Amino acid sequence: MKLRKVTAASAAVLALAVAATACGSSKSDGGSSGGGNKIKIGIKYDQPGIGLKEPNGSFSGFDVDVATYVAGKLGYKPSQIEWVETKSADRENALARGDVKFIAASYSITDERKQKVDFAGPYLLAHQDLLVKANSTISKGTDLNGRNLCSVTGSTSAQNVQKKIAPKANLKENSGYSECIASLQSGAVDAVTTDDSILAGYAAQDKYKGQFKLAGLKLSNENYGIGVKKGDSATLKKINDALASMVSDGTWKTDVEKNFGPANYKYEPAPKIGVIVK
Repeated sequence: MKLRKVTAASAAVLALAVAATACGSSKSDGGSSGGGNKIKIGIKYDQPGIGLKEPNGSFSGFDVDVATYVAGKLGYKPSQIEWVETKSADRENALARGDVKFIAASYSITDERKQKVDFAGPYLLAHQDLLVKANSTISKGTDLNGRNLCSVTGSTSAQNVQKKIAPKANLKENSGYSECIASLQSGAVDAVTTDDSILAGYAAQDKYKGQFKLAGLKLSNENYGIGVKKGDSATLKKINDALASMVSDGTWKTDVEKNFGPANYKYEPAPKIGVIVK
Protein backbone atom coordinates (compact mmCIF):
# COMPACT_ATOMS: atom_id res chain seq x y z
CA MET A 1 0.00 0.00 0.00
CA LYS A 2 2.87 2.39 0.86
CA LEU A 3 4.43 1.91 -2.58
CA ARG A 4 1.11 2.59 -4.31
CA LYS A 5 0.69 5.84 -2.34
CA VAL A 6 4.14 7.07 -3.37
CA THR A 7 3.42 6.22 -7.00
CA ALA A 8 0.13 8.09 -6.94
CA ALA A 9 1.80 11.11 -5.41
CA SER A 10 4.51 11.04 -8.03
CA ALA A 11 1.92 10.84 -10.77
CA ALA A 12 0.15 13.86 -9.36
CA VAL A 13 3.37 15.86 -9.26
CA LEU A 14 4.15 14.83 -12.83
CA ALA A 15 0.70 15.91 -14.01
CA LEU A 16 1.10 19.31 -12.37
CA ALA A 17 4.52 19.74 -14.00
CA VAL A 18 3.13 18.92 -17.44
CA ALA A 19 0.26 21.35 -16.96
CA ALA A 20 2.64 24.12 -15.85
CA THR A 21 4.86 23.50 -18.85
CA ALA A 22 1.89 23.69 -21.20
CA CYS A 23 0.75 26.98 -19.67
CA GLY A 24 4.24 28.43 -19.85
CA SER A 25 4.72 27.54 -23.52
CA SER A 26 2.22 30.08 -24.86
CA LYS A 27 3.99 32.75 -26.85
CA SER A 28 2.98 36.34 -27.41
CA ASP A 29 5.67 37.53 -29.78
CA GLY A 30 4.21 36.11 -32.99
CA GLY A 31 6.03 32.99 -34.05
CA SER A 32 5.77 31.65 -37.59
CA SER A 33 2.90 29.30 -36.80
CA GLY A 34 -0.47 29.75 -35.16
CA GLY A 35 -1.82 27.27 -32.65
CA GLY A 36 -2.33 28.77 -29.20
CA ASN A 37 0.12 31.62 -29.74
CA LYS A 38 -0.40 35.32 -30.10
CA ILE A 39 1.15 37.56 -32.72
CA LYS A 40 2.01 41.20 -32.06
CA ILE A 41 1.53 43.53 -35.00
CA GLY A 42 2.46 47.20 -35.12
CA ILE A 43 -0.11 49.65 -36.52
CA LYS A 44 -1.08 53.28 -36.17
CA TYR A 45 -3.86 54.15 -33.74
CA ASP A 46 -4.76 57.62 -35.03
CA GLN A 47 -5.12 57.39 -38.82
CA PRO A 48 -8.73 57.09 -40.02
CA GLY A 49 -9.00 54.80 -43.03
CA ILE A 50 -5.49 53.46 -42.37
CA GLY A 51 -5.14 52.41 -38.74
CA LEU A 52 -7.53 53.68 -36.08
CA LYS A 53 -8.40 52.60 -32.56
CA GLU A 54 -12.13 53.08 -32.25
CA PRO A 55 -13.79 54.37 -29.05
CA ASN A 56 -15.05 50.85 -28.30
CA GLY A 57 -11.51 49.43 -28.41
CA SER A 58 -11.78 47.79 -31.84
CA PHE A 59 -9.50 48.64 -34.76
CA SER A 60 -10.27 49.71 -38.32
CA GLY A 61 -8.51 50.81 -41.49
CA PHE A 62 -6.80 49.44 -44.56
CA ASP A 63 -3.56 48.61 -42.76
CA VAL A 64 -5.55 46.72 -40.13
CA ASP A 65 -7.30 44.71 -42.85
CA VAL A 66 -4.03 43.98 -44.64
CA ALA A 67 -2.33 42.91 -41.41
CA THR A 68 -5.27 40.71 -40.44
CA TYR A 69 -5.19 38.99 -43.83
CA VAL A 70 -1.42 38.46 -43.63
CA ALA A 71 -1.67 37.11 -40.09
CA GLY A 72 -4.30 34.65 -41.31
CA LYS A 73 -1.91 33.35 -43.95
CA LEU A 74 0.72 32.96 -41.21
CA GLY A 75 -1.67 30.79 -39.23
CA TYR A 76 -3.26 33.26 -36.81
CA LYS A 77 -6.93 33.98 -36.22
CA PRO A 78 -8.06 37.58 -35.64
CA SER A 79 -8.52 36.73 -31.95
CA GLN A 80 -4.83 35.83 -31.73
CA ILE A 81 -3.66 39.26 -32.91
CA GLU A 82 -2.36 41.75 -30.36
CA TRP A 83 -2.29 45.22 -31.89
CA VAL A 84 0.60 47.44 -30.79
CA GLU A 85 0.72 51.18 -31.43
CA THR A 86 3.90 52.05 -33.32
CA LYS A 87 4.39 55.75 -33.95
CA SER A 88 6.49 56.90 -36.89
CA ALA A 89 9.58 57.73 -34.86
CA ASP A 90 9.66 54.32 -33.14
CA ARG A 91 8.94 51.85 -35.94
CA GLU A 92 12.52 50.75 -36.60
CA ASN A 93 13.25 50.42 -32.88
CA ALA A 94 10.10 48.38 -32.27
CA LEU A 95 11.22 45.83 -34.85
CA ALA A 96 14.82 45.76 -33.61
CA ARG A 97 13.65 45.19 -30.03
CA GLY A 98 11.30 42.42 -31.08
CA ASP A 99 8.26 44.26 -29.72
CA VAL A 100 6.28 43.20 -32.79
CA LYS A 101 6.52 40.54 -35.49
CA PHE A 102 5.79 42.98 -38.30
CA ILE A 103 4.55 46.52 -38.85
CA ALA A 104 1.80 47.72 -41.20
CA ALA A 105 1.54 51.41 -40.36
CA SER A 106 1.55 53.61 -43.49
CA TYR A 107 5.23 52.64 -43.59
CA SER A 108 6.79 54.09 -46.75
CA ILE A 109 9.72 52.12 -48.14
CA THR A 110 12.85 54.29 -48.34
CA ASP A 111 16.53 53.53 -48.90
CA GLU A 112 17.37 54.92 -45.48
CA ARG A 113 14.83 52.72 -43.71
CA LYS A 114 15.93 49.67 -45.67
CA GLN A 115 19.29 49.94 -43.91
CA LYS A 116 17.54 49.12 -40.63
CA VAL A 117 14.57 46.91 -41.54
CA ASP A 118 13.40 44.64 -44.35
CA PHE A 119 10.20 45.41 -46.26
CA ALA A 120 7.59 43.14 -47.77
CA GLY A 121 5.47 44.62 -50.54
CA PRO A 122 4.72 47.30 -51.49
CA TYR A 123 0.97 46.83 -51.01
CA LEU A 124 -0.23 50.41 -51.66
CA LEU A 125 1.04 53.36 -53.67
CA ALA A 126 0.10 56.70 -52.12
CA HIS A 127 1.26 60.25 -52.86
CA GLN A 128 2.28 63.05 -50.55
CA ASP A 129 -0.20 65.91 -50.52
CA LEU A 130 -1.38 68.84 -48.44
CA LEU A 131 -4.57 69.13 -46.41
CA VAL A 132 -5.80 72.71 -46.02
CA LYS A 133 -8.97 74.46 -44.93
CA ALA A 134 -11.79 74.44 -47.44
CA ASN A 135 -11.47 78.18 -48.01
CA SER A 136 -7.66 78.20 -48.18
CA THR A 137 -5.90 79.90 -51.09
CA ILE A 138 -3.01 77.46 -50.94
CA SER A 139 -2.98 75.64 -54.26
CA LYS A 140 0.68 74.77 -54.74
CA GLY A 141 3.65 73.93 -52.56
CA THR A 142 5.38 77.29 -52.94
CA ASP A 143 2.40 78.99 -51.30
CA LEU A 144 3.65 77.51 -48.03
CA ASN A 145 6.70 79.77 -47.80
CA GLY A 146 6.37 81.78 -44.60
CA ARG A 147 3.39 79.72 -43.43
CA ASN A 148 3.05 77.04 -40.79
CA LEU A 149 3.23 73.43 -41.92
CA CYS A 150 2.47 70.51 -39.62
CA SER A 151 3.67 66.93 -39.80
CA VAL A 152 4.53 64.07 -37.45
CA THR A 153 7.88 63.60 -35.75
CA GLY A 154 9.91 61.02 -37.65
CA SER A 155 8.00 61.44 -40.90
CA THR A 156 9.81 62.45 -44.10
CA SER A 157 6.89 64.46 -45.47
CA ALA A 158 7.61 67.90 -44.01
CA GLN A 159 11.32 67.68 -44.77
CA ASN A 160 10.41 66.79 -48.34
CA VAL A 161 8.31 69.95 -48.67
CA GLN A 162 11.03 72.15 -47.20
CA LYS A 163 13.75 70.62 -49.32
CA LYS A 164 11.96 70.62 -52.67
CA ILE A 165 9.33 73.34 -52.89
CA ALA A 166 8.95 75.53 -49.80
CA PRO A 167 12.26 76.04 -47.97
CA LYS A 168 10.81 78.91 -45.94
CA ALA A 169 7.85 76.94 -44.59
CA ASN A 170 7.72 76.92 -40.78
CA LEU A 171 7.74 73.31 -39.67
CA LYS A 172 5.62 72.31 -36.68
CA GLU A 173 5.97 68.69 -35.55
CA ASN A 174 3.58 66.72 -33.37
CA SER A 175 3.58 63.16 -32.05
CA GLY A 176 0.49 62.19 -34.04
CA TYR A 177 -1.64 63.29 -37.00
CA SER A 178 -4.65 63.96 -34.81
CA GLU A 179 -2.76 66.82 -33.18
CA CYS A 180 -1.86 68.23 -36.60
CA ILE A 181 -5.47 68.12 -37.75
CA ALA A 182 -6.59 69.86 -34.56
CA SER A 183 -3.98 72.57 -35.19
CA LEU A 184 -5.27 73.00 -38.74
CA GLN A 185 -8.84 73.29 -37.52
CA SER A 186 -7.89 75.95 -34.94
CA GLY A 187 -5.77 77.93 -37.42
CA ALA A 188 -2.50 77.30 -35.60
CA VAL A 189 -1.10 75.85 -38.84
CA ASP A 190 -1.96 76.51 -42.47
CA ALA A 191 -1.50 73.00 -43.84
CA VAL A 192 -0.84 69.42 -42.85
CA THR A 193 1.32 67.26 -45.04
CA THR A 194 1.53 63.50 -45.30
CA ASP A 195 0.19 60.84 -47.66
CA ASP A 196 -3.03 61.57 -49.52
CA SER A 197 -4.53 58.32 -48.24
CA ILE A 198 -4.11 59.45 -44.63
CA LEU A 199 -5.32 62.99 -45.29
CA ALA A 200 -8.38 61.71 -47.17
CA GLY A 201 -9.27 59.56 -44.18
CA TYR A 202 -9.32 62.58 -41.89
CA ALA A 203 -11.21 64.77 -44.33
CA ALA A 204 -13.91 62.10 -44.63
CA GLN A 205 -14.61 61.90 -40.89
CA ASP A 206 -18.04 63.14 -39.87
CA LYS A 207 -16.65 65.74 -37.47
CA TYR A 208 -14.49 67.26 -40.22
CA LYS A 209 -16.75 66.97 -43.27
CA GLY A 210 -16.73 70.14 -45.34
CA GLN A 211 -13.94 71.79 -43.34
CA PHE A 212 -10.88 70.60 -45.26
CA LYS A 213 -9.76 69.83 -48.79
CA LEU A 214 -6.81 68.17 -50.46
CA ALA A 215 -4.58 70.49 -52.47
CA GLY A 216 -4.27 67.79 -55.13
CA LEU A 217 -0.47 67.80 -55.31
CA LYS A 218 1.43 64.59 -55.98
CA LEU A 219 4.59 65.65 -54.21
CA SER A 220 6.05 62.17 -53.97
CA ASN A 221 5.38 58.48 -54.43
CA GLU A 222 4.89 56.62 -51.16
CA ASN A 223 5.25 52.86 -51.49
CA TYR A 224 3.67 51.31 -48.38
CA GLY A 225 5.49 48.21 -47.20
CA ILE A 226 5.25 45.85 -44.26
CA GLY A 227 8.33 46.15 -42.06
CA VAL A 228 9.98 43.08 -40.55
CA LYS A 229 13.12 42.68 -38.49
CA LYS A 230 16.30 42.97 -40.53
CA GLY A 231 17.40 39.53 -41.73
CA ASP A 232 14.09 37.74 -41.09
CA SER A 233 13.90 36.37 -44.62
CA ALA A 234 11.49 33.57 -43.76
CA THR A 235 8.80 35.93 -42.47
CA LEU A 236 9.48 38.31 -45.35
CA LYS A 237 8.75 35.63 -47.96
CA LYS A 238 5.57 34.49 -46.21
CA ILE A 239 4.24 38.06 -46.03
CA ASN A 240 5.03 38.71 -49.70
CA ASP A 241 3.19 35.52 -50.64
CA ALA A 242 0.23 36.62 -48.52
CA LEU A 243 0.12 40.06 -50.15
CA ALA A 244 0.19 38.51 -53.62
CA SER A 245 -2.69 36.25 -52.62
CA MET A 246 -4.66 39.19 -51.23
CA VAL A 247 -4.48 40.94 -54.59
CA SER A 248 -5.23 37.85 -56.70
CA ASP A 249 -8.30 36.75 -54.72
CA GLY A 250 -9.88 40.22 -54.82
CA THR A 251 -9.62 40.98 -51.10
CA TRP A 252 -7.21 43.86 -51.68
CA LYS A 253 -9.63 45.77 -53.92
CA THR A 254 -12.56 45.12 -51.61
CA ASP A 255 -10.66 46.45 -48.59
CA VAL A 256 -9.34 49.51 -50.44
CA GLU A 257 -12.84 50.52 -51.52
CA LYS A 258 -14.28 49.84 -48.07
CA ASN A 259 -11.76 52.06 -46.31
CA PHE A 260 -11.18 54.84 -48.85
CA GLY A 261 -14.40 54.87 -50.86
CA PRO A 262 -16.29 57.24 -48.52
CA ALA A 263 -13.62 59.90 -49.09
CA ASN A 264 -13.73 59.56 -52.89
CA TYR A 265 -10.05 58.69 -52.77
CA LYS A 266 -8.72 57.81 -56.21
CA TYR A 267 -6.38 54.97 -55.35
CA GLU A 268 -3.67 53.56 -57.57
CA PRO A 269 -3.83 49.95 -58.83
CA ALA A 270 -2.23 47.36 -56.55
CA PRO A 271 1.57 47.59 -56.95
CA LYS A 272 3.64 44.55 -57.84
CA ILE A 273 5.62 42.92 -55.08
CA GLY A 274 9.18 44.20 -55.07
CA VAL A 275 8.54 47.01 -57.56
CA ILE A 276 9.14 50.44 -56.05
CA VAL A 277 7.73 53.44 -57.92
CA LYS A 278 10.20 56.30 -57.65
